[in-house]
Parts: sequence; C-alpha cells; structure tokens
Amino acid sequence: MCRNIKTLHNFAPPATEAEIRASSLQFVRKLSGFTKASKANEAVFDRAVEQVTAAARALIAELVTNAPPRDRAIEAAKARERAAERYGRPVARPPRRTRRTATTA
Repeated sequence: MCRNIKTLHNFAPPATEAEIRASSLQFVRKLSGFTKASKANEAVFDRAVEQVTAAARALIAELVTNAPPRDRAIEAAKARERAAERYGRPVARPPRRTRRTATTA
C-alpha cells in the first residue's frame, strides 16, 4: 500500500488538496490494515484521514528548501525509466480466453 504514497513537497505545480488527501488515505489504510473501514470503525477512520490530511497540508506548507521546484513530468519520466531498468520490458499479456456458451441450433 505505501508504494502509492508519493513525495508531495517541492513540486511545480504544488501538490493539490486531492493528492494530499489521497496520500493521507493511503497512510491511514496502512496503519489500520483496512482498505475500507467497517461501519463500526467508519467514523474513526474518516476522522483519522482528515487529521492526517491537515497535518500533511501543514507540513508541506511549512517545509523550506533552497532547491528549485521539481517538474512532475520529468520526475514521472525518471520513475518510468527506473521501473523499466528494475523490471525489464513489460511482457505482453496473451489474449484473454473467452468462455464459449452453448448455442442452440
């Protein structure tokens, strides 16, 4: 689950509220072990996501750096290159087999 949490600090354009919330949700999911809270835990789970979102928003707003902001497209391209090196070329999937249904003649 944590592989989906991305660095949000020092990007141009800055992280959106949706990105901050998505990372917070992934963090709470990892801590709780739930991908979706049960009805009994739904309120606590949602409150935790909101609190982590607020903390992440404050952290990102207050962090200071001398480095120039990174470009999202360039960083995504670098990540794809690293993945290609790590995992090699993706193997083409064979075509899916479909179930044949009995037809009446």
